[in-house]
Amino acid sequence: MQATSPYPRLTELAHGGGCGCKLAPSVLTSILARMPRGGIFENLLVGTETSDDAAVYRINDCQAIIATTDFFMPVVDDPFDFGRIAATNALSDVYAMGGTPILALAVVGMPAGKLPVETIQRILLGGASVCRAAGIPVAGGHSIDSLEPIYGLVALGLADPARILRNNTARSGDALILTKPLGIGIYSAALKRGLLDEAGYREMVDSTTRLNSPGASLAEIEGVHAVTDVTGFGLLGHLLEMCRGASLRAEIEFERLPIFATAQVLAQQGIVTGASDRNWNSYGQEVELPIDMPGWQRAVLCDPQTSGGLLVACARDIAPSVQELFTQSGFEQTSVIGYLEAGLPRVRVHS
Repeated sequence: MQATSPYPRLTELAHGGGCGCKLAPSVLTSILARMPRGGIFENLLVGTETSDDAAVYRINDCQAIIATTDFFMPVVDDPFDFGRIAATNALSDVYAMGGTPILALAVVGMPAGKLPVETIQRILLGGASVCRAAGIPVAGGHSIDSLEPIYGLVALGLADPARILRNNTARSGDALILTKPLGIGIYSAALKRGLLDEAGYREMVDSTTRLNSPGASLAEIEGVHAVTDVTGFGLLGHLLEMCRGASLRAEIEFERLPIFATAQVLAQQGIVTGASDRNWNSYGQEVELPIDMPGWQRAVLCDPQTSGGLLVACARDIAPSVQELFTQSGFEQTSVIGYLEAGLPRVRVHS
């Protein structure tokens, strides 16, 4: 008989997990409402104004630094997998800006008395393994004793300041491409309830540890106009940020969305996260849904994605080339999900 561990599971120590523990979009907007703007710094190319994925600071005419940080509580119980997922998620912000990572710093908060040293070591080793795959070192970091386990990275990257990919520069007529399937939040909800089988778990981990590294190549493709990554605010939340930034309306087809098949079944059974409702309550007034849309479909649209895919707005004629770039890198379900048109910043979803 297998011995019972004296230590709790990682997810038992956290009130939320992954990007699902982000503050709701409306709450974050209220908190940041009085933050000073960065406009007086002429070399700050991207700051907080458009809710973009990372900050960008121009060093000279040929180089800009991309700086971001991302960390969260466990979305899985395996410490090595948790470290890998958190690190992949943090590096995604650099790729979403069209940059190449150069180094990372670890952000570590652990309930030291509740976890064995070996577990914490495994978390850090998981993160380091992803950084090694991205070709960068974990060059330092900071740790604290905290009530809940927290892990992530500060990630730094380099890019050409003339080729930064922003989330607010889409154009009317652009195709919208999503590079990873939706449903990670649903999988995490099922995992917490003990309802996720081994195949579903592997699908979840394989997706959340797949680096969005093709994003660095998007900066070189003429006709790629805007990019963001889809994380805690769900597809609708991050698409709305793109729409607001460019003053455009999005038209998307639900049937075109890549969705993990098992996640769809789970959602149809009512297994969703509370964060999907929080997301909807934050921005639902800016979304038009079919009047007969089932509740599970709305939950998928708002499902928080931990280490999700990139959302790319590009000229329609180059959409096949963008899809091929990701397909060649193992992103097998990259899909054109809709288009951007002139109009008030909203999202209209078609069945």
